[in-house]
Amino acid sequence: MKKSHVIELEPKARILERAKKYVESVESFLDDGDQGVALLLRAMKHADRDLKREIMFVLGTFAKEEFAWPLYDLMTDPLELPEVRNDAAIQLSVIGPFLKEPQPLIDRLLKEANSSDVERRLHATFALGWKENCQAAIPLIERLYDGDVQVQQTAVNALCNLKDDRILNLLLDRLEHGPLEQKRTILFNLWRFDSKGERVKEVYLKYLEHENSDIRFNALVCLGPITGSRDYIEVYRKCLKDKDGRTRELALKRLAEETESADLTSFRPEIEAFLNDPDMNIKKLALEILRKDR
Repeated sequence: MKKSHVIELEPKARILERAKKYVESVESFLDDGDQGVALLLRAMKHADRDLKREIMFVLGTFAKEEFAWPLYDLMTDPLELPEVRNDAAIQLSVIGPFLKEPQPLIDRLLKEANSSDVERRLHATFALGWKENCQAAIPLIERLYDGDVQVQQTAVNALCNLKDDRILNLLLDRLEHGPLEQKRTILFNLWRFDSKGERVKEVYLKYLEHENSDIRFNALVCLGPITGSRDYIEVYRKCLKDKDGRTRELALKRLAEETESADLTSFRPEIEAFLNDPDMNIKKLALEILRKDR
């Protein structure tokens, strides 16, 4: 019995050893062609989470067709680690647009997205979010109203990944009327609508006035990457008076980074006022800026 047990372990060890070589040297994996694909698929059953993630990357890059259904099986396996199921969902959303015949997979994912099990809905919702997967739009919109907050947030991400500008109006409506966590998720995803850049900027500027401090701060965080602070100096100066310390600190940082010394002189009194700010981080930041401006 012991001898048989050792014989079973040896092939597993060799498979994992070869799999590690493949992920470390993609050239050797490509040289072995179908044999390499088959071995990595076998290794998925025995690998730990980190190796599985690396294998997913290799197979998702070079063997999309062969890997789609094994990924689906990973994502829907209730005995698999939640992190691995999540990784599989992410990878499915990446390879989805490149499949020659995606319809059978889409049909299965749509069914999963309506499951009574929260985890199955969650992962399927994410997996459906790929560019131009338009038939998933309505089912994903339905998930915005899911009973689980995490599924709602995932639906926002998936809808944005469709890269369909027609979704923007719907998301803006949910931004106005949805729950707080959904509002935050939407704010962090609006930048994806790059063809609607001006409208997105207007939305961020509007939500700098929101009554909730988290929403104001999130709007300021998101405004930076799609605008130049130099073009919005007065907006940032206004944010210096915000009640929330995070917003004051970020506005002060942005102004200091984007303005020349001569420009800083024009609102030096405002910076000096921060030396008495109740937030110690802001005090330190103001002092650093004033020292540099000497």
